Amino acid sequence: MQVILTHENADFDAIASLLGAHKLFPTARPVLPRRINRNVQAFLALYGGQLPFVDPQTLPRGHHIHRVILVDTQTLSTVRGMSPKLDEVRVIDHHAPPEQLPENWRYQGQPIGANATLLTESISARLIPLTQIEATLLLTGIYEDTGSLTYASTTSRDLRAAAWLIDQGGNLEIANDFIQHPLTVGQQQLYEQLFNNAENLQINGHPIVLAHAQAPPGLTEEISTLAHKLRELLDPSALFILVGLDGNTQIVARSTTDDVNVADVVSRFGGSGHDRAAAALVRGRPPTAVLDELRALLPNYVQARVTVRELMSHRVRTVSPDTLVCDVAEQMSRSGHEGFPVVEEGRVVGLVTRNAVDRALRHRWERQPVRRIMEPGEITVAPDDSAERVRTLMIETGWGQLPVVADGELTGVVTRTDLIRLPPTERERERRRLEQRMAQAFPTPLLALIHQAGERATELGYELYFVGGLVRDLLLGQPLSDVDLVVEGEAIVLARVLANEHGGEVRSHARFGTAKWLLGASFWRDLGADPAQPDLPDFIDLVTARTEFYEHPTALPLIEHSSIKQDLLRRDFTINTLAIRLNPGHWGELLDFFGGQADLENGVIRVLHSLSFVDDPTRILRAARFEARLDFQLDPRSESLIAEALPLLGRVTGGRIRHELDLIFEEAAPEKALQRLQELGALQEIHPALTLDSKRRRHFARLREEVDSDFWGLDADDRRFLNWALCCYWLPREEIAVLAQQLLMSRRLSNDLLRLPTLRQLMRQLAQLQQPSQIVARLEGLAERLLPLAWLMTTSTATRDKLAAYWRTWRHVAPELTGEDLKALGIPPGPLYREIFAAIRTARLDGELHTRAEEIALARRFHERAG
Repeated sequence: MQVILTHENADFDAIASLLGAHKLFPTARPVLPRRINRNVQAFLALYGGQLPFVDPQTLPRGHHIHRVILVDTQTLSTVRGMSPKLDEVRVIDHHAPPEQLPENWRYQGQPIGANATLLTESISARLIPLTQIEATLLLTGIYEDTGSLTYASTTSRDLRAAAWLIDQGGNLEIANDFIQHPLTVGQQQLYEQLFNNAENLQINGHPIVLAHAQAPPGLTEEISTLAHKLRELLDPSALFILVGLDGNTQIVARSTTDDVNVADVVSRFGGSGHDRAAAALVRGRPPTAVLDELRALLPNYVQARVTVRELMSHRVRTVSPDTLVCDVAEQMSRSGHEGFPVVEEGRVVGLVTRNAVDRALRHRWERQPVRRIMEPGEITVAPDDSAERVRTLMIETGWGQLPVVADGELTGVVTRTDLIRLPPTERERERRRLEQRMAQAFPTPLLALIHQAGERATELGYELYFVGGLVRDLLLGQPLSDVDLVVEGEAIVLARVLANEHGGEVRSHARFGTAKWLLGASFWRDLGADPAQPDLPDFIDLVTARTEFYEHPTALPLIEHSSIKQDLLRRDFTINTLAIRLNPGHWGELLDFFGGQADLENGVIRVLHSLSFVDDPTRILRAARFEARLDFQLDPRSESLIAEALPLLGRVTGGRIRHELDLIFEEAAPEKALQRLQELGALQEIHPALTLDSKRRRHFARLREEVDSDFWGLDADDRRFLNWALCCYWLPREEIAVLAQQLLMSRRLSNDLLRLPTLRQLMRQLAQLQQPSQIVARLEGLAERLLPLAWLMTTSTATRDKLAAYWRTWRHVAPELTGEDLKALGIPPGPLYREIFAAIRTARLDGELHTRAEEIALARRFHERAG
């Protein structure tokens, strides 16, 4: 008898490989292993009846197994009836073969993303039919083992196999549902232990994570799922998790780089696997003991393929902290260097860059010492450090040149340009992740349109990018709003080419090189999309890459066309300097010149240079807004720079300040940003009357939680006004007038804010009024958007009921009679009409009139008295 076997703790690739081998060798029985991952068990519970698998307990007695087909593993398990000496073991595996195979063993396979791919290729070549469930199982095996086709080990063959299986009826929805299977309670407990006990090591420039835990009693679920989740969360070069199980220690290891072969590491503990995934069971030893040994071993196995010594430039120019900016500028002009290490008494204390020097010269700081503009820090690398460590430090610090120090002496420098020569393996992994994120975040018709825009840009010789806030929000998984594209080339030309091809209208501004491509429902309908589909934009902005120059602090910038790097350099914070390339062949590549991705991951708001807040003090307000929205923190140096630039806020035009405050008032919780501005001293700098005490903070929260926009008919502009009103509610009219003039408020905004003192007085009167007609008389002249504010600011239920009744009912009460009716009654037109209608409305509001006949009687009485 011939059977097909796979490894224990089987995942989808293993079980799919059992099926694939059975389709190729139909007389062999596919025997399930004793332990199967829980998500696979769930799949088999639903669909196992349609699959040919055999439970090992049901193998017939008296039959001898002489031949075995081993799939997705090179370790043979024993099952009932297996002969001590097998005639043949055929191994079909996508891992590298061992150096020596046992007698009668044959190996076939190649390094590839998933073992199911190897079998699917043979099935498709032989035109073997598959049912929908069979195709789905094979597809799920490929998707799970390749991380939905995103892992670095994925090949084009995996993609082609997956595409063929989809053509055969493979269901991606089912595959994704079972791949993303939730953790059990026991797995969740174990995951929390592992996360809390995770230890981060830096070994030869590689981040290595070691995590240990003790499994809950009776845990039977797989541990490998937890390794995948931790790897995706922590993103190390290699991950080792050690779990205590019944007095033993289970090691599961994963690697994301060729510099760390985890199979070699776990082989020291009796384990096996391949270079990117391996496991071992260490008997009779607790995780902590194994951890100590592992920690000591790792430096021997984590090796740098490329070191700083191979990249560095040996001649390095330096300056001292007291060197004048003008002298540094002259040296840079002569040498062409983009930066110099700053050295004091033989010790590196910072870095001065060409950008910092250029900005200082524009602000006439040529006689200032370098220490005023340098990036401070004792940041260096050693000749034996890995290129990975250089990359990590550059991302973390934003330094484009790192001094190389050996035995306490500065011996050279390594730059970003030096890293370009390295194989872009990590970049490619990042590109694939971003490509997948974009596919998930954008509607399919919009993404197809952006693809075509990238193609047209390439034909014109241009480069096209997503930039700034869109990229930031994409990486953070936040909702995306406007679609902005930056063009290295002519944005207006590209916009017109796209409009000629697809339709829509282009509005351009030649001076700034900007174009707005106006779309709309008919545009999307013509493209075959459903115009009602959410998130399809009404327009796309295209902007020519540009740079900005500030002639003096707080001035509006002068603009020149430039490169994408210079375009990103003009932005406010590092988290807004990220860009994604959109041209064919580079789709999804992330550009990160200034360490924005690291700051995103660490929750840091950081300016790009020391004069950022001096150039544009409104960035202070933006910093507080991003801190509040993203729950990030200013880095200490950026916060210290704010203190120096605060006095410049008074020199910024009021309109620009008001615009930034408007944006804050559009945030979900504006009081968080206002509180931060108060802590920084910026709120008081804008106007001394602007304060945020605990009472105001509570009212901001109540506005968000209690005021029903649908009931009061509030739009976004109204909500923004209510936030302004909360800031000004307790101010005297004179202070509000000064603030409105200073911030160049619109007439409508300032007029409504100036009514706040009247509203406060009215609220006191309202508590005493009982008749609806009296209440209507007081409220009718009030701006409608002041009513929900009045409702919010009172603590009286009775007063709230009066306001709600006015808004819901009383303001709509009107006489049934018209002027024509009064004429028919013989009442001549004149001022008496107004008195009659006012009396009728008052009587109806107060419940004294209910019918048309009663209105007529009242009108006649008025006429008689007047006659």
